[in-house]
Amino acid sequence: MSRPGRATSVGLLVVAVSFVVYWLADRGFDAGRGDFFYLADAFLHGRSWLDFAPGPYDVIVVGDRFFVPFAPFPAVALMPLVALIGPLSADMWEPGINAALAAASVGLCWWLVGRLGVRRLVDRGWLVLLFGFSTQILWVTTRGGVWHTGHLIATILTLACLIELWGRKRAFLIGLLAGAAFLTRAPVAFAIPFYALLLLPWLDTDGAPRRTIPWRAWVLLAAGVLPSVAGFFAYNAVRFGDPLESGYALATLPPFLDQLRQEGLFSLSHVGMNLQYFLLDLPRPIRDFPFFRPDGLGMSVFVTTPGLLLAIRADWRATRSWLLLGAAVVVLIPTLLYYGGGWLQFGYRYFLDSTPYVIALCGLAAARMGRIGPVWRVLIVFGVIVELMGVYWAYNNL
Repeated sequence: MSRPGRATSVGLLVVAVSFVVYWLADRGFDAGRGDFFYLADAFLHGRSWLDFAPGPYDVIVVGDRFFVPFAPFPAVALMPLVALIGPLSADMWEPGINAALAAASVGLCWWLVGRLGVRRLVDRGWLVLLFGFSTQILWVTTRGGVWHTGHLIATILTLACLIELWGRKRAFLIGLLAGAAFLTRAPVAFAIPFYALLLLPWLDTDGAPRRTIPWRAWVLLAAGVLPSVAGFFAYNAVRFGDPLESGYALATLPPFLDQLRQEGLFSLSHVGMNLQYFLLDLPRPIRDFPFFRPDGLGMSVFVTTPGLLLAIRADWRATRSWLLLGAAVVVLIPTLLYYGGGWLQFGYRYFLDSTPYVIALCGLAAARMGRIGPVWRVLIVFGVIVELMGVYWAYNNL
């Protein structure tokens, strides 16, 4: 069997095994919030609202109509499935659907790191283990619900953008994918300028003059993004009569979150809280198994996913590395300013918006080093163990 054929076969096996693991992790948990399935059904019937409240919080109530505040592309993507089996069945099958989405993201990660130059299949395996089972992918898949399904779909779309940027570089397709990601998780829109810079021809060919600007590619990229931007404003106008009203400021909230939102939907006052959840929050030690208890508000990424430190070994003489880092940072900024904090969570789930870029840096690091050494493997395994404890806490009163 040829090496590319072997890589594909192993990748498909990794996807299949990942699906089984995700399904075993999430099959017993009912989030009770299949909003996107019911919104997909509403779209199929020409409505932008639901005729029932899917839950007490994160719902917008206008008279006898109930609006979903979350970005609509996941519902659009789920429309064919809902048309086939109906929203009730889709809601019942949510654990399997989310497991399939998570497994698909693992497959895309395998594909991406191959394009980044990671030749050894064992190293690709370590990287997808890091991505799929030492990041918040495992947690959001286990918990399910409207909040987490959106994360999974946005991650898939971002990985697809990166695969194309390290592939044929079809700018219009990248724009379509980036626009769909924006209509799934709005912060990822801040990465689009970095996609444009990654299309610069001199990043690939040392002989290309640096003054060469890919105007045609940039126009095609913008043309791909434009339908989603127009759709965003149109969707808001149809629902609330105001193209600038997304609904996040109108959604029902528990009292402690409502108090935070009153300080501003986005505000510098929220940065300290979010940095605490992202970088500093630690679990509390307890006497019984598993000997620590999270607070459900967050957990340091250095505890949940220390393997991502592999990114520091990327080639920082290369412009592409800095562009990936820039995308990871700018995508994270809106969530650091956001009032929500990500509760309820094991780790800081909003970092998933940036994770594909950091994983790409890890892939570049692995390609540069030639192999992933034992220290990095230990860090990856440690993170996997921590995230598996997250599955335990999902079922044990987190």
